[in-house]
Amino acid sequence: MQQYVSSYYAASRNLHTEYPVLQGSVETDVCVIGAGYTGLSTALFLLEHGFSVTVLEAARVGFGASGRNGGQIVNSYSRDIDVIERQLPAKQAQLLGEMAFEGGRIIRDRIARYNIQCDLKDGGVFAAFTSKQMGHLEAQQRLWERYGHTQLQLLDEHGIREVVGTERYIGGLLDRSGGHFHSLNLALGEAAAVASLGGKIHEQSAAIRIERGAHPVVHTANGQVKARFVVVAGNAYLGGLVPELAAKSMPCGSQVLATEPLSEELARSLLPQDYCVEDCNYLLDYFRLSADRRLIYGGGVVYGARDPADIEAIIRPKMLQTFPQLKDVKIDFSWTGNFLLTLSRLPQVGRLGDNIYYSQGCSGHGITYTHLAGKVLAEALRGQAERFDAFASLPHYPFPGGQLLRVPLTALGATYYQLRDRLGI
Repeated sequence: MQQYVSSYYAASRNLHTEYPVLQGSVETDVCVIGAGYTGLSTALFLLEHGFSVTVLEAARVGFGASGRNGGQIVNSYSRDIDVIERQLPAKQAQLLGEMAFEGGRIIRDRIARYNIQCDLKDGGVFAAFTSKQMGHLEAQQRLWERYGHTQLQLLDEHGIREVVGTERYIGGLLDRSGGHFHSLNLALGEAAAVASLGGKIHEQSAAIRIERGAHPVVHTANGQVKARFVVVAGNAYLGGLVPELAAKSMPCGSQVLATEPLSEELARSLLPQDYCVEDCNYLLDYFRLSADRRLIYGGGVVYGARDPADIEAIIRPKMLQTFPQLKDVKIDFSWTGNFLLTLSRLPQVGRLGDNIYYSQGCSGHGITYTHLAGKVLAEALRGQAERFDAFASLPHYPFPGGQLLRVPLTALGATYYQLRDRLGI
């Protein structure tokens, strides 16, 4: 039985329903594979429009990246709108730009509508180490404001000190529509909302085979689901279920730790405004305070999604570079979670045949995107595919080196960008 990873989120999760293993045969309008944010968001939008929905989860709701991430509402995509504008015709780029800020609004709507208790706090900061990064943030502000996102404020060296208690940064960009929350409790609350609308969720019910055809059938070890449509939302935890989706993506791991609860005075000295923060490096660090005043600090990437033997040894030095005043603070939790990387760093969206839809490959930037993806997938199943097609038109390519060499070659490329960050070039 796959249980939750030993993380802060798992230890502090709300009381919740455990959903039954699928037994026997059922029929439904839509079978969703995966009970993370993508699958739960899709299920909610479909149920709100009258579809019957069955969700299959290999482990527990939020077991994957949805229940292990940094818990930050960060707008746009892992590659920003300017990259998309260079790759796509103007109409598709415009659609994707307009959607770049919708995911955060969807999260807040879900929390309010279904009274989800997940410690939501407002405000997120992008922190710059160098003048080059500061220039990038200035350009990002202009870009985002061009698409109507105006809740932004540039921070100079004095301004960044007022929101982050460290001398590492020379400035930043405050996004007042950003924010942070308890990752797993959001997923559990969304699952409860799915159930309240009549959706069926089956945990410990891994999809092991999809029988394709006019009415696809998804098989598990103990049952099967016959559906009009299938939505594949397993991301980095999909395995080899759909071989076509594995060729142009790579599972990766990110590491996170949580300190012991801090005194109110110490916590306030670190993050006086209680905003979440991510820096502007290629392999970035991210951090925030939990509701019980723990510092949750994450960063780094393990290509190929291996679980490091000592996560604290990787992340604690990063934390102490930012906050040396925490040198005597105990680490209570450390964990890793997998996300799915694409070569372009943009999500892969599409359909297989006429009735199997998918979205994957958020590339470490998935909290807002996955909630948007659920809405876009639901629109497509309802016959409104313009926004779905804008994502589906993004070009995707296999990683250099194939399955054998993609990990070392990607790591080599990341080392190059890390060196550029350190040199400020």
